[in-house]
Amino acid sequence: MQTPTNRFKQAIANQQAQIGLWVNLANPVSTEICAGAGFDWLLLDGEHSPNTLTTMLAQLQAVAAYPDTHAIGRVPLGHGEAGTALIKQFLDLGFQTLLVPMVDTAEQAAALVRAMRYPQDDGQGGIRGMAGARASRWGRYPNYAKEANEQVCLLVQVETKAGLDNLDAIAATPGVDGVFIGPADLSAALGHVGQATHPEMLKVIDGAIRRIVKAGKAAGILISDEKLARHYLALGASFVAVGLDTQILVRQTSALAALYKSDVKPLVSGDKVY
Repeated sequence: MQTPTNRFKQAIANQQAQIGLWVNLANPVSTEICAGAGFDWLLLDGEHSPNTLTTMLAQLQAVAAYPDTHAIGRVPLGHGEAGTALIKQFLDLGFQTLLVPMVDTAEQAAALVRAMRYPQDDGQGGIRGMAGARASRWGRYPNYAKEANEQVCLLVQVETKAGLDNLDAIAATPGVDGVFIGPADLSAALGHVGQATHPEMLKVIDGAIRRIVKAGKAAGILISDEKLARHYLALGASFVAVGLDTQILVRQTSALAALYKSDVKPLVSGDKVY
């Protein structure tokens, strides 16, 4: 058996737009429903959702039945020994692509690159621990340890003022495949709490996406506003999440109840969750 090719990594490297959905419900049934919808990728959130390694594994197994949809894991912590251990465990589960939050410096980005890779003569000093886990199908991918470094994909999140200040250096870090702009945390860090679409933030995000693309790396963002999503795609963003499973459930259940109950108000289009 051959180590699977990371088609998501190939697509963003070729600047082919990949449309995704944020998955927060931490349940394999709802995740499988989302996997069958036709999105290019699903983000399984280990940072702000009640996920464990076991629930992540169950969702990975559910998504595996839909080979055209790529599962991305967001680790809850990226830095230090604890972050390195979590990255190893996520990769051992079978994630090929990880999204790591709160990356503020090129040094942090470089440390994440090392955590993602096995030690090899590739000049990147990988420190990933060896294990015959699910990622190698328990050894059934005989060349996994030698081929995995080429297939893992590292996406780092810039969502603080420090990260924005160091964006060019972060994007230039070898081994970083893409940079994701976190609009909610970034807007809070810049004094616009709960206003991710504040006019000043829109200028900041536009500039950040242009900088990432100029550096030759894939740019990503989560935005549920269709007009803005299409705008960021036009700017060159390669991986764009256009909604959240929880947001869809909230809006649709509220709208349905409002059809029959006068005391229930549907959410208006301006009620955005990021």
